Amino acid sequence: RLTPLAQQYSLIALRPLNEKCLTLACNSLDCDIISLDLSSRLPFHFKFKTLAAAIARGIRLEICYGPGVTGSGAEARRNLIGNAASLIRATRGRGIIISSEAKRALGVRAPFDVVNLACVWGLTQEKGKEALCDEARKVVALAGMKRRSWRGIVDVVYGGEKPVKEGRETKDKSGNRNKNSGKKDERNEGGLKRKADTGTESNAESQAPLSKRELKRRAKRAKLQGSGADDNSTASPIPDGG
Repeated sequence: RLTPLAQQYSLIALRPLNEKCLTLACNSLDCDIISLDLSSRLPFHFKFKTLAAAIARGIRLEICYGPGVTGSGAEARRNLIGNAASLIRATRGRGIIISSEAKRALGVRAPFDVVNLACVWGLTQEKGKEALCDEARKVVALAGMKRRSWRGIVDVVYGGEKPVKEGRETKDKSGNRNKNSGKKDERNEGGLKRKADTGTESNAESQAPLSKRELKRRAKRAKLQGSGADDNSTASPIPDGG
């Protein structure tokens, strides 16, 4: 019967009435909280081994302070204090959550009042605060992991929707534009480098020392050019025979 209930509710709490049911709930039943009626006299004693098995499985033990506060009687208050103290002693103060179980608003107490009440039962102030705040949050988180995750290990997380195709196209276009501009810049840089290289090569040629053979060739060429110019200047026009 617990399987269909687990699909309908976020948290499942069991209230065993005898030691056999308590052992079964701690060891094998799939539940989130074991809530005991501590205002009545229990016919069994709490054992550390049984309760430790439940805590190791992620089950929390609930103490309800409502019956001891709302005027249920001196006997209910006495049973609540004695049973809560024995439960805290058996669990070493671990895996306990505190709730009100109040049917009216007058049965609810402030958080610091509940922490002081837990100190009367045997918890320290830090443990009482954890039982009221942290442990209750852990119960909800573990219950959600059991129902959403795979075997309580791998959780399925919503990763969001896929981006729109238009956004992809604009991104691709912008990426191509960036690539083309990069190519143009590379070409321009290459052209500038080539111009600079040609200028440096011509300067290097002009500044390089000439060999003796090159000097003789240039002197001979200049001499021939000078003699050709003199011949052209001294030559006279030939008169016509007629």
